[in-house]
Amino acid sequence: MNLDEALHFLIDLKFNNNRPWFKENDRRFQNAKTAFENLIDKVIPLLRQIDTEIEDMKAKDCIFRVYRDVRFSSNKEPYKSNFGAFIAPGGRKSEKAGYYLHFEPDGSFLGGGIYMPQPDVLKALRKEIYYNSEAFKKILNNKNFKKYFPELYGDKLKSAPAGFPKDFEDIDLLKNKDYTVVHYVDNAFWTDNKLVDNIIDIFKVQYEFNKFLNGALN
Repeated sequence: MNLDEALHFLIDLKFNNNRPWFKENDRRFQNAKTAFENLIDKVIPLLRQIDTEIEDMKAKDCIFRVYRDVRFSSNKEPYKSNFGAFIAPGGRKSEKAGYYLHFEPDGSFLGGGIYMPQPDVLKALRKEIYYNSEAFKKILNNKNFKKYFPELYGDKLKSAPAGFPKDFEDIDLLKNKDYTVVHYVDNAFWTDNKLVDNIIDIFKVQYEFNKFLNGALN
């Protein structure tokens, strides 16, 4: 599995993000899209062997559209210069914790968890951490986990969230607005002949984190 051609398409798209160029290079886009879909279709069944909450799904259930909604954005570029996929129970629109692949020249990463949860979901996550903070810290502080995911990613509150005691020993863990982790990778990651194995190795490490989060929602 090699995404070299897809990588070069995305590089060119970054510098030619307009409809005429995109239309002219539609065949390259289709080839790049197919290569990424093939990758995700290889990853899903292997990931299901690790995380049994992942259903039997296809890449199309997980991959985000390349077309941007520019109606309410100051950035009027019509296309994303990346391919992204969220493999989670229910696919890309899932509210549960999942595994995210972000394929972008000089900006790629793997990770996941739960990003921008709805208020009821966020409250459930905080309650789970409040009552099981030692178990959560054990996951976060695991040597292998920290190797890939040194810290929680995302915005945080400046003070304790409503409904939780301010003197709680691990109050900082409840201030997160997102419960996500990120592991950045370079461009060469996508052209390695062990690409799929490397992805699965990272997601194996992430599994206990996702399992904890989804335990709060089951």
